[in-house]
Amino acid sequence: MQSLRPTHHRLHWRLDVIMNEDQDRTRLGNGPHNLAVLRHMALNAMQKDATKGSLRGKLKRAGWDDAYLVKLLALF
Repeated sequence: MQSLRPTHHRLHWRLDVIMNEDQDRTRLGNGPHNLAVLRHMALNAMQKDATKGSLRGKLKRAGWDDAYLVKLLALF
């Protein structure tokens, strides 16, 4: 169980720091779960992307550059 903790903490750190998960105010129905799934999918796609750069930079680039966003979505 202890061997999983560093990975677990790293995941939550990335979700909080890179995607500001703690600031999310979605509380009703399936909304929190649905957004958590989308955040995990986005994080996985950015990690699969071979281009250099930070995850935060990749997130910003996906928001600015439609071609890069399509490239990330194609990784699914």
